[in-house]
Amino acid sequence: MESSSISSRESDVPVSASPSHAKYKEIISSLPRIENGWGISQYLHQYQGFWINTNLLEGIIYAQHYLKAQPTDIFICSHPKAGTIWLKALSFAIFTRKLYSNASTNPLFSESPHDVMPFIDVLAFTDIISRDPKLPFLSTHIPYPSLPKSIVECKCKIIYICRDPKDLFTSFWHFSGKLRAASTKTLPLEEAFRDFCEGHYPYGPYWDHVLGYWKASLQFPERILFIKYEDLQNDTFSYVKRMAEFMGCPFSIEEESQGFVQKVVDFCSFERLSNLEVNKSKNPSSSSGFLKIEKKACFRKGKLGDWENYLTAEMAAEIDQITEQKFSSSGLFL
Repeated sequence: MESSSISSRESDVPVSASPSHAKYKEIISSLPRIENGWGISQYLHQYQGFWINTNLLEGIIYAQHYLKAQPTDIFICSHPKAGTIWLKALSFAIFTRKLYSNASTNPLFSESPHDVMPFIDVLAFTDIISRDPKLPFLSTHIPYPSLPKSIVECKCKIIYICRDPKDLFTSFWHFSGKLRAASTKTLPLEEAFRDFCEGHYPYGPYWDHVLGYWKASLQFPERILFIKYEDLQNDTFSYVKRMAEFMGCPFSIEEESQGFVQKVVDFCSFERLSNLEVNKSKNPSSSSGFLKIEKKACFRKGKLGDWENYLTAEMAAEIDQITEQKFSSSGLFL
């Protein structure tokens, strides 16, 4: 399988140049910005309709300029805290089930699901060229309208996962607390909630993020598989089969009779993944680049409806109202 690569164009900065090149600094400095209480960087910048952390935005612009996707690539896409790590684990386990026929040799035993596929949002800070050519996976939180053109033009495949915005907000708020330095103050839930509803947080607004991929999946169903976290939770078995077919590696009748589908489901369950020593580690995920996110920070509960323990009835009603308004004419229901 051909590996993705980064190549320079005469009109762009040479690949060997520093990713913090003045070109990117200049672009970012001209964008609207707001204070960021969610961690990672001091500011969020509005770029192509979404609010992005300063450093992540450098990586995204770099990827837009240089990423050369291949038709064989499979992109795992999501908004943060939508079920990304579970989707990555399932996708990887499905695709590599023959490559690692002995489950104990699967890299998911020794590496975080985030580490088995490059994260292009920090592309400027990582070495994507050296990725394993046998594995087609890349991942991103980039909104659909901002994806590097080569991803859309080469007609590679995309799997996108979304989640009930109430649960996503709750998970993201907890996660942001782990991203901020110990010396910084906690972002109050009420303040975070207001930011979320107004779209003023990393990769927000959430509803626009979801709609971008949803509409694209309706236009290109053979290239974009749109999955709801809740559906995946309620019928993981069926979705594992569907993902395998979409990725071009369907389970054979023999594999199904031998229980391979259920083995993938069990292998990638939240309970099992969260209890692996590698995922309990305080060491940062290698794919997170400068973010230095501890591996254990990516696992919390993995439950449906946990928002009920944090949001008031009024908060829940406000999010539901925004969701209904945003999705009213789309045919999408969360």
